Amino acid sequence: MESPATTTPASDEAPILAIVLTPHRSLSERGFAMLMGSIAAVMALAGVAFFALGAWPVVGFMGLDIALVVAAFRLNVWSARAAQEIHITREMLTVRDIAPSGRRRETTFNPYWARLEITRRPEQGIVDMRLTSRGLRIEIGRFLPRSERERVAAAVSAALAEVRSTPG
Repeated sequence: MESPATTTPASDEAPILAIVLTPHRSLSERGFAMLMGSIAAVMALAGVAFFALGAWPVVGFMGLDIALVVAAFRLNVWSARAAQEIHITREMLTVRDIAPSGRRRETTFNPYWARLEITRRPEQGIVDMRLTSRGLRIEIGRFLPRSERERVAAAVSAALAEVRSTPG
């Protein structure tokens, strides 16, 4: 359910902070093709060996294994299309969530009243970040690795502090 504060940003003011957060994926499309080719080759060789031994039903299950691995990696690549944009000016803080399907949701806050809430655990660092203002709460950076969460938290905190410290 979208909040009444969800709108399209109307400010053309120069941003204090404008970042795009995306999930990290270590496998490129070319790397994906090479990995799938390698898995298929290994499974094909094993399938030939099983077929030669008379265990021909195993070949079908190996094909199913390949199909499941391909589907899992395709789902991973699809989910990497998600993004989150954070745009902070003196007048407006906008968070735009972009789902892997392309669906977008924008939430705006008054940056003067917005707060960054962080949940930390001693061994894990930042495990959760939220922007809150007047009862509205939105999670940010949920797909980021720990080191990136620290950098994003520092950047957002600095931008919010700049908004509050400079007369507008």
